[in-house]
Amino acid sequence: MAAPEPDPDRAPGTGTTPGTPGTTADTDSTPGSAPDPAPGPEPLTVPSMSAGPDFVLRPWEMSDLPLIREASLDPYIPLITTIPAPYSEAAAEAFVRRQWERAATGAGYPFAIVRSRDRRPVGAIGLWLRELPEGRASLGYWLTDLARGQGVARAALRTVTGWALRDLGVPRLQLYIEPWNTASARIAEDIGFRREGLLRGWQQVGDERRDMAVYALLNSDGPADGRAVTAH
Repeated sequence: MAAPEPDPDRAPGTGTTPGTPGTTADTDSTPGSAPDPAPGPEPLTVPSMSAGPDFVLRPWEMSDLPLIREASLDPYIPLITTIPAPYSEAAAEAFVRRQWERAATGAGYPFAIVRSRDRRPVGAIGLWLRELPEGRASLGYWLTDLARGQGVARAALRTVTGWALRDLGVPRLQLYIEPWNTASARIAEDIGFRREGLLRGWQQVGDERRDMAVYALLNSDGPADGRAVTAH
């Protein structure tokens, strides 16, 4: 799993795109009146996309509460996300509403990963745009235990990567992966991401600061595996 962008309630100030101009005096306004507020980020519409023949990416729904319950029992997922642990239905509903809010405020595109044959949600992936004014965006994903080792992460990451580079024109994509997580590192490299270095004590995971390896893919890069980096 690649460490996702922190949720707004876990890391204050990271839930919206930075660089948005603050309120400043408007030279055309009437003296003594309040200045017009600067425009905020545009709301985003999270699309539904096919991730190969077996999986679909779609917006979060309240029907995804069983996925949140399953993820809450994982020993790692609640440490790097705001998946509630212990689980409660109220906390799970609040988690889904946070995903809607992130799209509504322009912070990013949160997707549920859904198995095509039975429409069962098995994980999540997100494209986070808080650093887009600087020409970069980050990706994060997680899967429940039963979905691992089946190519789900590779299909979802390839799809969102291609969409971000080709359709959205993001100049640079980044992934943060703990050094021990060789499976996620291998998936990233297969798609074309290059390891650029180690960020020491980069992220709070549970009760400790953890190192993260940073992987990046530029819009101008050729894919490492010789295949086009495009959504399927």
